[in-house]
Amino acid sequence: MTGLLFRVGRWCGRHARIVLAAWVVAAAGVVALGALAGHRTSDDLSLPGTGSTQAADALAASLPDQANGTNPLVVEAPAGKVTSSTHQQAIEQTVTAVRKVPHVAKAVNPFGGHGAGLVSEDGTVASIPVTLDVGPSDLTEDEAQAVLDAGAPAVAAGLEVSLGGYAGQELSRPRTEISEAVGLAAAVVILLFAFGTAAAMALPIVAAVVGLVTTLSLVSVLGLVIDVPSIAPTLATMIGLGVGIDYALFIVTRHKQQLRGGMEMGESIARATATAGGAVVFAGTTVAIALVSLLLAGIPLVTNLGLTAAVAVLVAVLAAITLLPAMLGALGPRIDALRVPLGRARPDDHRPHGWARWARWVVARPWRSLVAAVAVLVVLAVPVLNLELGQNDVGAMPESTTARQAYDAMSAGFGPGSTGPLLVAAQLGAPAKPAADDPTDNPASDPRLTKLSTALAGAHGVASVSPPTLDKAGDTALYTVISTSAPSSDATSDLVVELRDTTIPAATKGTDVTASVGGQTAGYVDLADRIADRLPQMIAVVVGLSVVVLMLAFRSLLVPVKAALMNLLSVAAAYGVVTFVFQEGHGASLIGLDHAVPIVSFVPLLMFAILFGLSMDYEVFLMTQIHERFHATRRPARAVVDGLAGTGRVITSAALIMVCVFASFVLDGDPTVKQFGVGLAVAIAIDATIVRCLLVPAVMALLGRAAWWMPAWLGRLLPRIDLEGEGGLPQQPPAPGRPAGAR
Repeated sequence: MTGLLFRVGRWCGRHARIVLAAWVVAAAGVVALGALAGHRTSDDLSLPGTGSTQAADALAASLPDQANGTNPLVVEAPAGKVTSSTHQQAIEQTVTAVRKVPHVAKAVNPFGGHGAGLVSEDGTVASIPVTLDVGPSDLTEDEAQAVLDAGAPAVAAGLEVSLGGYAGQELSRPRTEISEAVGLAAAVVILLFAFGTAAAMALPIVAAVVGLVTTLSLVSVLGLVIDVPSIAPTLATMIGLGVGIDYALFIVTRHKQQLRGGMEMGESIARATATAGGAVVFAGTTVAIALVSLLLAGIPLVTNLGLTAAVAVLVAVLAAITLLPAMLGALGPRIDALRVPLGRARPDDHRPHGWARWARWVVARPWRSLVAAVAVLVVLAVPVLNLELGQNDVGAMPESTTARQAYDAMSAGFGPGSTGPLLVAAQLGAPAKPAADDPTDNPASDPRLTKLSTALAGAHGVASVSPPTLDKAGDTALYTVISTSAPSSDATSDLVVELRDTTIPAATKGTDVTASVGGQTAGYVDLADRIADRLPQMIAVVVGLSVVVLMLAFRSLLVPVKAALMNLLSVAAAYGVVTFVFQEGHGASLIGLDHAVPIVSFVPLLMFAILFGLSMDYEVFLMTQIHERFHATRRPARAVVDGLAGTGRVITSAALIMVCVFASFVLDGDPTVKQFGVGLAVAIAIDATIVRCLLVPAVMALLGRAAWWMPAWLGRLLPRIDLEGEGGLPQQPPAPGRPAGAR
């Protein structure tokens, strides 16, 4: 690997113009393809074998227009009532306008014959249920905007109009530009302190931004093949920026260290790509493997999030080992141009400094350091014992979004459950027939359907149940069930369980009716249950992979086990902080939330895969230095001190950049993005401080030589991997003006 990367780095450095032009052409081509593909996203909640998926399949086959539920166009009177003649006329004009919008299959007039229950009791809110012939995965932002714009007659009459459902959510995705700008600005400042020159600072920024633009376009193209979750582009942006800058930082630091030692420019570029670049490839591949391993969870939403995040990591690795060497070659000796007098320490400065003193202090007091570090991590992790998986909470989105406005208006006018109705799909063995005493001869009065309707309405926590809607064949019926509680509350989850386990079985016993509870709210309940079941398995898979990978890298049994245990501790601490802030609501107002919100079910699973992979970056860069020094000195304590002293500055700079990038996404209005931002930022901060600077050196000092032990038979079976060493590289030529063999 090092030999191949050496040749790649040397070629890219020597042919900088060709490589830079190729990157520009390739990036432009991918961006063009992404623009043609569009930005379609879909939160695919399908889970084979679950009630929500069974309901969705039944409705898709028999009542396709109803399969995705309706999108309420909510009209609210800030003064007076919507029932006044002027307002009523404006709302009816709005209904007419909505029906003319492309992809609108049905829009119910709240003042028409089918509008019962669509005007609030106090007369201040009216709901126009809009049924679209396209689902969440196919609906575009322009199409959703057209539905909202159709409310112009109501707006002209002084009414407030907002759009809920998946159409409203399509229009309410907070922009990430502010978070990206803040993250990049913080990275610029940190890199200026790290390198001391604006020229060197610009290299990681440019590499990361080019990689990010390419990644986001690739994600758009992926949307043609898979259902890209709505949060995927934001998550890819967070990870792409963080790892893109970090990977480039490690390589540029190595390059500047070698230049300080007198190495020739082209040789330094090649060797930095082979050594630090080798560690980047290894670390990036580990992150990607951890993310792709989410495929084993069998959850489409989680799998696709993992795939899109893995794309961001792999593009960042590719940019680091090809684009960055080309930029280094093009810049040449001008890498030290535009000096900025900020601070004295530099990551490429190997003179004795505070990190060496700190390392010696920890190594001299390993037990004290170990106990202190574990105690802090355990305290941070304690809240995770109360962790409960929930679902997206529209009620926590910014008040400026149309989805939040519709949520608030519907909650005030019709109760909190109206914002996330449950869809009960009933399939009949024989077509529905009117009841014998029904003068209207309506098939919906079939005794089987009437019995089920009565049972649903009588369930604890049900506010209302709509009359059944039948398909043309009369063998599939849809009930819309409104709960008395908000979609994200535990009471609603309990209601879903009660309907499935008690209410529906009792109502359909002895009949040929089978019924399933579906809809987005039930889908998130099923997702939380499935993730809770699979989370231990996925943790075991990711931990097992990391142990194997580190065993290959360091040819040791105890080092990988040590790394796995420490990573579990740091991830648990991050989970604890997220639980403390979001689920329990401590300090929620400081990050822009009105109240405590549920932990979105897929956040812990994605966080685990991402963090376990990212923590390997710092593990690899630190342990390779310790490993190299141990083989050079055969003195374990000295190796730990030298390894931490040699990497402390660069790991701190890299971690600080990643923490700032992740933390900047707390500014995003989406509470799910905030959870990722806080969780990832806290975890990286913990990993780079308590774990890398205290726990790792303490444990390595206690293990001594045993840390690098491996059975001889196992050593013969494992291939040798040289991450940052000089193995596989051509002999280094003497520095200019220095004779061969001179010291």
